[in-house]
Amino acid sequence: ESDIPIIMLTARGDDVDRIVGLEVGADDYLPKPFNPRELTARIKSVLRRAQAAPPHPADVAPGEMRLFAGWRLDLGARRVFDTAGALVHLTSGEFDLLRALTDRPGRLLSRDQLTRILHGPNPASLSRAVDVHMSRLRSKIEPDAAAPQLIVTVRNEGYLLNAVVEREHAAGDEAP
Repeated sequence: ESDIPIIMLTARGDDVDRIVGLEVGADDYLPKPFNPRELTARIKSVLRRAQAAPPHPADVAPGEMRLFAGWRLDLGARRVFDTAGALVHLTSGEFDLLRALTDRPGRLLSRDQLTRILHGPNPASLSRAVDVHMSRLRSKIEPDAAAPQLIVTVRNEGYLLNAVVEREHAAGDEAP
C-alpha cells in the first residue's frame, strides 16, 4: 500500500508467476536472465510513471468526491469508502483504475486506453496488467466478483462503470 515503485527480479518467469507478482503489488516483473539495459529501461519507465502520477494530483481540489452506487471516492486523500462508510484499502493502481472509470461513467474503455491512462503514453509491455488490477479491484468493490454488475466487461472490447457518478465537495469546501 505504498507509492514506492516495485520491480520484481526473479528466476520464475512463467505467466502464472508474473500474474501473481503483479497481484501482490509489483509495478513491473522481470525474470532472470535479463539484459541489464532492459532492467535500466524498466526502472526509468517505472520512475517516469511514478513521477507522472503524483499521489495527490494538482488538479484535485481538497475534499473533491465522487459518489457512485453508494460508494465514496475521495480524490484528494486517495481513499475509498464502501456503502457502509468503511474505508476500503486499494493499491495505487486500483485507485487510479477506479478513478479513470469514475471520470468516464458508462463509457467503454479499452484495455489499451486504461493502460495509457494508468501508465502514460509509453507503458511497459505488460498487456495483462490492467486485467490483474481490474480483478483485484472487483474483488474489493463488487458484491459478487464472479458476476460483476458495477464494473462491466464488454468481451473483446474493454470495461465500463455501470453507475451514475455524482461529483461533490466535502462540507466547507468550495467548488473550483
